[in-house]
Amino acid sequence: MNRWNSYLENTLIYDPNQCVNCGRCIEVCPHRVFISGSGSVVLDKKEACMECGACERNCPVSAIQVDSGVGCAYAMIRGAFTGKEECGCGDGGSSGCCT
Repeated sequence: MNRWNSYLENTLIYDPNQCVNCGRCIEVCPHRVFISGSGSVVLDKKEACMECGACERNCPVSAIQVDSGVGCAYAMIRGAFTGKEECGCGDGGSSGCCT
């Protein structure tokens, strides 16, 4: 059965050419998706993105786009309806997003 995996596929789009290296995305991301880089922030763990939208809302130059309200929330709701553990946000469940 082919189904969408919310931990491996997400809507996060990052343009490092627009980044001014302010580091706000690093500060606000609960899953440490971004790390410091030379000249611009680095998208390090895209698969860990839970699509909360904090990075996009805090980016002063619109270098980040994400459809907030999906991702981990989608998995939790699906798990509630199916009765199966659906959360983990790409890190084996240790992120705490579903606890």
